[in-house]
Amino acid sequence: MTSPFLGLPGAVRSEGADEGVPAHYGNPLIEQRRLSSDRGAIVDLSTRGVVSVTGPDRLSWLDSMTSQSIRDLAPGESAETLLLDAQGHVEHAIRLIDDGATAWLLVETAETAPLAAWLDRMRFMLRVEVSDRSSDLATIGSMTQDGDLPAELAAVAETTGDLLLSWRDPWSELVAGGVQYAQADEHPAATWTWRETLVARERLPELAAAVADGRLDASGVLATEALRVAAWRPRWSTEVDERTIPHELDWMRSAVHLDKGCYRGQETVAKVHNLGHPPRRLVMLHLDGADAVLPAPGDEVAPPEPDADAVGRITSVATHFEWGPIALAVLRRSTPVDAPLVVRTGEGEVAAVQQTIVPPEAGAAVGRIPLPKLGRRRR
Repeated sequence: MTSPFLGLPGAVRSEGADEGVPAHYGNPLIEQRRLSSDRGAIVDLSTRGVVSVTGPDRLSWLDSMTSQSIRDLAPGESAETLLLDAQGHVEHAIRLIDDGATAWLLVETAETAPLAAWLDRMRFMLRVEVSDRSSDLATIGSMTQDGDLPAELAAVAETTGDLLLSWRDPWSELVAGGVQYAQADEHPAATWTWRETLVARERLPELAAAVADGRLDASGVLATEALRVAAWRPRWSTEVDERTIPHELDWMRSAVHLDKGCYRGQETVAKVHNLGHPPRRLVMLHLDGADAVLPAPGDEVAPPEPDADAVGRITSVATHFEWGPIALAVLRRSTPVDAPLVVRTGEGEVAAVQQTIVPPEAGAAVGRIPLPKLGRRRR
């Protein structure tokens, strides 16, 4: 199904993980400002997946398999949780909102079919039903300074009674039961007011029409990605590979509860946090833009010496409307935080200055900002 937003003036089709929706409408830098303004803007994410889980056992079942404590999730409350393998590697990242009867799982395009199939196989005798709802429901992203939905989006959003099916990203603050490794006095996520709202696909043309006649602003996914990188926010389709554990990306901040029941991969989560250190760490890179060369995801990060071994790789790249070219990268833990670095691109090396997100000492019960101890939840 072709997105109606691709028919808007200036729309340029995105590639890669966001293939099929607009990358931008002519000026990604202006679209970044628009997205985070008082009025806000919407972002077409209609190629992403929506999986529903219904039945009285849905929350306890999902809680038993994933990293976040969601058993007692209240209707309308948003959460993020990870599905890990037995060794603690991230397999799926799930954005979840429950309406009191159905848990709505918002996921990346490539995750949708594998996740739905895996969940369906794990039902056993429990009272749950799993459905891929991506063909009839679409995801629309939005940001405003106060976090509210633009009025035109709220008017067409899916509802259950008076409840809007709109997920608020918990990344903006440290969640209960989580831990933050970043040592920033003011975490840049504080201004990350990202939301993802479900809309019936048949109503997408109404939103596109509201953009076309000026009643609503739209930004492309490039604008979203730039603000996400600036907020140090990890994403499954960009920062995750087959070796990723949550600690490396500071994902313990929003998607892992350290005081909940057993789940697959929990032993690794606990051991690395309490006794060890993650083998890699997420950083943000400020890139030299003098030669107008922008690295690509997958490009090697290395010391500037000739023939030096690579210490990591670029995962996300963006041009920020205030900071210029920036990137997220995953480096070896042993890389000094003040080490000079370059990014090796097909057009030559680009100098980079790292800003620490996950410090080398993360884990082993040091170098982290804990929440006050809340005690174990009653079941």
